[in-house]
Amino acid sequence: MAAVMPAPAASRLLLSGNEAVARAVWESGVRVAAAYPGTPATEIIESLARYPDLHTEWSVNEKVSMEVALGASMTGARAFCAMKHVGLNVASDCLMTMTITGAYGGLVIAVADDVGLSSSQNEQDSRFWGRFAHLPVLEPADSQEAYEMTQYAFALSEQYETPVLVRLTTRICHVKGLVTVGEREAHEPAGFIKNPERWVMVPAHARTRIPGVYLREETLRGVSEASPLNVLEPGSDRRVGFVASGPAYMHVKEAFPDAPVLKLGFSWPWPPEKMRALAAICDKLLVIEETELLLETEIKAAGIACHGKDVLPRMGELSPQVLIPAVDRLLGKEPAPAAPAAAPMKVFPRPPTLCASCPHMGIYYTLAQIKNIIVTGDIGCYTLGAGHPWNALDTTICMGATMGVALGIDKGRGAVDKNKRIVAVIGDSTFMHMGMQGLLNITYNKGNITVLLLDNNTTGMTGGQATPASGKDIHGKEAPRVDLAKVVEALGVANERIKVVDPYELPILFKTIREEIKIDAPSVIIARRPCVLIDDFKPFRPYLVEEDKCTGCGNCIEVGCPAIHVTRREKVIKPSGREVELAFVNIDNQACTGCGLCVQPCAPDAIQHVPRRDIPIHIVKT
Repeated sequence: MAAVMPAPAASRLLLSGNEAVARAVWESGVRVAAAYPGTPATEIIESLARYPDLHTEWSVNEKVSMEVALGASMTGARAFCAMKHVGLNVASDCLMTMTITGAYGGLVIAVADDVGLSSSQNEQDSRFWGRFAHLPVLEPADSQEAYEMTQYAFALSEQYETPVLVRLTTRICHVKGLVTVGEREAHEPAGFIKNPERWVMVPAHARTRIPGVYLREETLRGVSEASPLNVLEPGSDRRVGFVASGPAYMHVKEAFPDAPVLKLGFSWPWPPEKMRALAAICDKLLVIEETELLLETEIKAAGIACHGKDVLPRMGELSPQVLIPAVDRLLGKEPAPAAPAAAPMKVFPRPPTLCASCPHMGIYYTLAQIKNIIVTGDIGCYTLGAGHPWNALDTTICMGATMGVALGIDKGRGAVDKNKRIVAVIGDSTFMHMGMQGLLNITYNKGNITVLLLDNNTTGMTGGQATPASGKDIHGKEAPRVDLAKVVEALGVANERIKVVDPYELPILFKTIREEIKIDAPSVIIARRPCVLIDDFKPFRPYLVEEDKCTGCGNCIEVGCPAIHVTRREKVIKPSGREVELAFVNIDNQACTGCGLCVQPCAPDAIQHVPRRDIPIHIVKT
């Protein structure tokens, strides 16, 4: 990844919230930054990796990234880590002890909540980690604030020797705005100072430090009370006053520009006196929170009357379209009739699907043909195997859970499922993130599981980031490459039960899966083929459908490739009297990369290579 030239002092750049955080981290003199990719936070470290004078890395998971940042902070260096909301769950073991040790060099954690579940398995409110761990939480409302609050977070961290959470949401992460930026200021580490009472968290040491955690939180409450990041805007229409933070503040200002608002940028610890000042100047107080009623509960406990989730939804973004009718109901008004919506455009439905030539398609096409199996899934592009046309996944919970869930099904099943075989599907990056422990648990506890390890040489779902198995680091430079087969063997899988296959070769894949699920022992099938979106993938000669040969059998459709299009359907009566629907297809050879998955199930041999003279210009290999 090429380095970028730093912008001159006080220049203005068009930056997303993620890019603004990265810029602020660099300018703050950070020496170490670590993360595991996860939307909507991925681009923070990707952007930061383009800057000079600091170490950036993709860690194998979020817990490790936080430990790396903590270690750097112990030396007096400024350090940073970033993750999405579910990543903070993974890192919480470190977080809950790190709050006791505190920070030495400035230590900032950016956590991005996916409000609205645009790309996540759940919707969480990371402000609770501030309350739970007694750590300060800052919440920017736009890119400029993301930049400024990140810089402030390092100063706050060092002044009070505390890790600081910067809570972002998807809307902040991805929306761009003009940001006035400066230049990098170096911060030389003071050096590691031996202090076992602080850094060795055995019970005797932790007991002596925990009272300081509560004292620090009370001190920070005073800082929050006086902070210019918490602004009381009096307003003129005082029927309803609002408490809001982050993008929710922007929604309030758009919907109710004349109302009193307490804008919280330093949202935890919250400022009770400023809250009372707001309550004193309005008839009703409404707490706008995405997503949980954290502040509402705290405000009521402080004896301040307020409304919140009694009139507002507990999930999703609180846009003006949500706020306006809610406030109307609060004021006893009949909500205004919704403006007539324009007639929806007639657009062909496009459900989420895998990319053309994705190697995962061969896996799911094959699994869909095998009966009497239970397939546990995991988090990644391959989660789409649960959808049409494959419908091949039975469970998906969280990163790495396919292994534990599969073992639980194996050990817990009764007579109904005793003859079913269990297959666990996991990607290479997810396997290294949290799946290795699960596989060790399977082998140690003698689970009868067949694991499909999908090695596409990248972290595909978040945009193709490098992994320890890709042989590249975050900058695209050569790095040691993990041999997944050796790792699997070291975790207890017998060598003869480890198979490496090409997921484009359907007959071999089918045969290998059928053989391995019959074995009463743990086995791993490594399906190895690069993701079609990374440089390691080299396309082949594309295909087309010879229309005069196509019988409409539809076998190729079952592969699930989005480059295959149904051109017409016909219903016919078979000699047996059964009515069947035929589906005639063509192939978009601008999208086709010649993987050949659709060729193999084609009964009439109607799918052939595009003539060489007609090969699209983007195809570089024949």
